[in-house]
Amino acid sequence: MTVEKVDATLADFGAHFERLFASPDGKVKLLLFLADREPGSSLTWCPDCNVAEPVIYERLEALRGRDAVLLRAYVGDKPTWRDPAHPWRVDPRFALTGVPTLIRWEGGAAAARLGDEEAHLKDKVDALLGAGGN
Repeated sequence: MTVEKVDATLADFGAHFERLFASPDGKVKLLLFLADREPGSSLTWCPDCNVAEPVIYERLEALRGRDAVLLRAYVGDKPTWRDPAHPWRVDPRFALTGVPTLIRWEGGAAAARLGDEEAHLKDKVDALLGAGGN
């Protein structure tokens, strides 16, 4: 199993999204919306993101024998994210209300979603991944 991790910002998200999610290729397709990293740190400004991120990566290992694409989309700094007109808040494909948000993408749409209150729970992440806790 391989997981291709691609990082995107507001500026380059569209190009990455089109390239990775436009056509079916048998891979599990995941979007992970996260807060930006703090300068000089591996942590984000969002405590929930810092808790959920390692859990999500650990559970990706449960996808034995299945390839996956994980597009990590960084929402910006706190003031950018807090703007009610943030592009990913108002885009009906994503309709974000919080970070982190993990979305499984199938057939051109969100097939499953975990918001900021669930993205750190192993059993919920397993269910979204279709891994069944393996």
